[in-house]
Order: sequence, then C-alpha cells, then structure tokens
Amino acid sequence: MEYEPGSRFFDEMFTADRAARPHYAGVKAYLDQLGVAEFERRHQLLDLAFRNQGITFTVYGDAQGTERTFPFDPVPRIIPSSEWAHIESGLTQRVRALNAFLTDIYSGAQIMGDGVIPAELVYTSSHFRREVHGVLPPGGVFTHVVGTDLIRNEQGEYLVLEDNLRSPSGVSYLLANRQAMTRVYPGMFEGQGVRPVQHYASALLRLLLASSPRENGTVVVLTPGMYNSAYFEHAYLAQQMGVELVEGRDLFVDGGRVWMRTTGGRQQVDVIYRRVDDDFLDPLAFRRDSALGVAGLVEVYRQGRVAIANAIGTGVADDKAVYAYVPDMIRYYLNESPILNNVPTYLGWNAEHLEYMLANAAELVFKSVGEAGGYGMLIGPEATADQITAYLHKVRQDPREFIAQPVVGLSRHPTFYPDSSGFEAAHVDLRPYILFGEDVTIVPGGLTRVALRRGSLVVNSSQGGGSKDTWVLDHDGPGAPLGMTQLLHGDTSPAVQGQRQEQSSGGQSQSQSQSQSQGQSQWQGGFGAVPLDAEPLTDATRNSLNERDMHARARVADDAQVAAYGESQQAHAEPPGDVPAPEDGPGSHSFQQQLEKQQLEGGER
Repeated sequence: MEYEPGSRFFDEMFTADRAARPHYAGVKAYLDQLGVAEFERRHQLLDLAFRNQGITFTVYGDAQGTERTFPFDPVPRIIPSSEWAHIESGLTQRVRALNAFLTDIYSGAQIMGDGVIPAELVYTSSHFRREVHGVLPPGGVFTHVVGTDLIRNEQGEYLVLEDNLRSPSGVSYLLANRQAMTRVYPGMFEGQGVRPVQHYASALLRLLLASSPRENGTVVVLTPGMYNSAYFEHAYLAQQMGVELVEGRDLFVDGGRVWMRTTGGRQQVDVIYRRVDDDFLDPLAFRRDSALGVAGLVEVYRQGRVAIANAIGTGVADDKAVYAYVPDMIRYYLNESPILNNVPTYLGWNAEHLEYMLANAAELVFKSVGEAGGYGMLIGPEATADQITAYLHKVRQDPREFIAQPVVGLSRHPTFYPDSSGFEAAHVDLRPYILFGEDVTIVPGGLTRVALRRGSLVVNSSQGGGSKDTWVLDHDGPGAPLGMTQLLHGDTSPAVQGQRQEQSSGGQSQSQSQSQSQGQSQWQGGFGAVPLDAEPLTDATRNSLNERDMHARARVADDAQVAAYGESQQAHAEPPGDVPAPEDGPGSHSFQQQLEKQQLEGGER
C-alpha cells in the first residue's frame, strides 16, 4: 500500500513515522495482500451496487441534476475500543444535558433565570417554538435521535463540531456501507473484532414504541416526499423497521386523534417519526402554506394523544449559537466537566466577538446558525477578497445569525482515488448516532464523511464529500491473527459477536460448538454460503500454519465467497419459461445479481 500520510494533519491510519497504528494492522495487511488492481475492481462493484440499489442523495439547484449516487470509499475508518469508550461516554453526557436543557426552556427556564445562558439567545432562535411551551413529551424525551458531528484536530483530540437534533440524516448510508463492505470485501473483516451495527433499526423501533401513548401503538415515518434530499433514508428506515412510510396527505386528524388512510379503512397513528421540519408539520400552527404536514397535528400532540420524534422545538438546541453553551449546560444540569470539548466559537450577537470576527475574517470559518449540509459557510483562508466582503455585509446586517470558528485541520485518512488508482490522504469527520430514551443507545461507529475533493476540508455530500464504513473494534489492536477466514465458521455473525461481548463482560459462557452452530446458521443460504459439514480447524492445526499459508487460504476463501454466490444465483438469473427478462435499470437487479453479472460477463469497469 503506497501512501504518504504527511506531517501537518493527524493521520487516522499511520503514525508520524509512517508505521500503521496497531488497530489498523490487519486491514493494512489485507490491502497489501489484495493488491491495488483487485481492490479497484471491487471498488467498481461497490459503485455498481450503490447505483442499482438507488443509494442516492439530492443536491438542490445543481445544473448537473439533483439526484446522485452517494460516493463511497472502501478503506474503512477504524476506532479502537478505548477510544470508542471515551467517545461513547462523552456523547452520553452531552445528549443528557441537551435533553435537560430542552425540558427546562419549555417549562421553568431556570438556566436562563440563573444567567448561565442569555434568554435573548434562546428566544431569538428561529427554532424556538412558543406553540409547545409547557408541553412535556412522553417520558420527558425531546431528543429521541441525535447525530453529533465529531472531528479530530492536529493533535488527534476529538472535538464536537455541532449537534443535529431536529432530524439527523445519514444513518441509512452507515447501514448500507456495512452491508456492501461485508459482501465485496469479506476477508477484510477476518479476525478484526468489528462490532455490528445492523441492530440500529430494531433499537430505533423499540425507542419509538416506548414513547407511544397506547400499548402496541402504530408507528409511521413521515416524509416530505420523494424529492427530499434524504428520501432514500426515509424509505430505507421504514422498510427496515417494518412500518408505513407516509406523507402528510396520508394522515388526517379527527376526534382529537391522528389517523392514517389505508385500503382497509382508517387506522389510528400513535407515534410519528417525522423527517419534516417544524415549520411544515401543521399549517394551522406554523406555516399556513405548508402542504407537507397534517392540519391539527399540534393540538393532538399537546393533548398527549400522539408522540412525535424528535419532539417539536428541538431545533433550538442545535442552533449553532446555542451550541457554544453546551459545556455550560453539562456543568449546570449534570454537575460534571465536559468529556468532549467544543471547537472554540465566536458569536455574532456578542459585540466583542463580532469585532474580532470582522477583523480576522480571512483566518476564520463563518457559519450561518440555521443552515446545514455545508450551506451558508465561508472558509476565510480559501475565499477571495470579494467573497469575504460580500459575506461580511450579511454578517453586519444580522449578526445573530452567524458564528465563526478557527480553521481546524481535520484528521486525514487513506482514501482510494480511481482517477490516479492510488491511495491519498483526505480529510474526514464522524457522525455517531445516539438513541435517547430510558437508556442511551449509541451505534458502535457512525457515518464517517470524507472530503473527496483533494485538499478540501468540507466533507458534506452536497459539497463533494463521500463516506466510509466506520469500524469500532472490541479491542485496541492488533486483531488476533487467524489462518482461515472466520466466515467459514460464522464467527463474524452478530450472534457470535454478541456472545463474545457478553463473555468479556462476565456473562454466561457458551461452548465452542454452540457458538459455531449459531454462527453457521446465520450464513446458511446467504451470500458466501459454504458447506456446513466441513471439519473445523483445530487449534493445533491453525497454529501450525505459517503466515504465507494463512494469507493464501484467506485469499482463496475470500474469492470463493463471491464465486459461490454467483453459482447459487445463476439458476435464478433468467426468468422461467417465455417470460421476457426485465430491462436493465436502477433496481432491476439485486446487488448480488450485479456481482454475478460483473464477474461472469466482464461487466463495465
């Protein structure tokens, strides 16, 4: 693997002396053994799979078209166990304080009365909703789903860049990335101890059901529609949870309750996982011109007959100006010191801060407090004098709506660039997803976003960014070397991963034969299925294999998985009888069928 980490930025995979960090040792060995040509071929299969599955996002106002395949880089970002424990504790602390803040400002507002946060800052936020003041959501939970953006500075310290509490997006790409990686690069996971992420949808559904005002309530996902930038995610999550995906026109209010129109008549709705902004939820309470919401919904919500996740009014807590006070919230509500620090932030509404912002604009990053997705930003060191002048004119007109931060050199990660057929350093951030209810659940990993434009610090997909699979390990590395791929024994299945974690925490142990039996059942009939009557390797045999034999066996098993699946699907690739085959197009073939087509027919490279 030829790669130049450089010395200016913190590199996730390599140390300053160009040695692979311990938790990356297994992946580096795999990449070296696989070779660039084979890695690139499988990269092309990933692109094909994402295109045919419709894994897309939308860019508004782009002349090249709005809908695009979400770019994906297959070199995983890896977080060792000890680092993740630090992140997890910091995020848990942060989300508890944010929920306490929302509970407070929509009731007694003690934090403002005590002078910790200026009342002016809260009440002038465009996301503060007076319409729900005094309304306590079920269980006192405002922030059911939180996506917190983390970065690492030049010293490798994790910092919180911003919180996303309204309707954080991107988790579907996290899940799709992992699914694709385990199919196209299965050998990369061998012996690594990667913690699973596939339980997110079931955990989200349990959380939503727990907020239902009725037992065994009905949950729906409310989407603005197919033209929304995150529509793929809305549909994906509804499908994964097994609930209905609805638009505002599918719901109505009658008799003080929310109902859904179905072919079998109306059905009461108890929980709405909304992906619609507050402004458009109810034309009777907010924007009268909204055609995306449900008339009368807010009144039913006030009466406690429907739960809405995230709760109405949560946006005030992810206002980028309010963000600067989260460390103070942690001290005030939890009486604890912040585990994760903020990026230093200057507030436009503060006269002293504003003066500094205007005088040092060429060295700062400016952000609009209500924007997302990389919009409304000015990166001073990269902007022209005319761009800075025009932006500062807007800042002077409405300083409350702007903040500024010093330029932070985001950490970098090896990333494959097809145009050069090589690995280059690209800046990354991390968005973990937190489910907050009676307990806090954090998916081990998150969405790693990568700035695919060379030299860019902006990782947002709308600004040319892509994503990576994020691994959280159950150790600090390196992984235990195993001679034969674990997939032959099912050791990477979620069931066995769970057993391993349960055993390490003092849970009841299980025999090796039981572990193998459960693991094999996970793979039987699936992608890469292998004969289940094969004799497992004994410890003595495994230890006798030298390193060269281990690499060779792993390569053969890796390739055999792709070939085995192709053979198992070939009989189903053609339609029976005289029924004509469907034309090629998005969604017309499954991911596995495309793999088979690419390999057996040559495919497009």
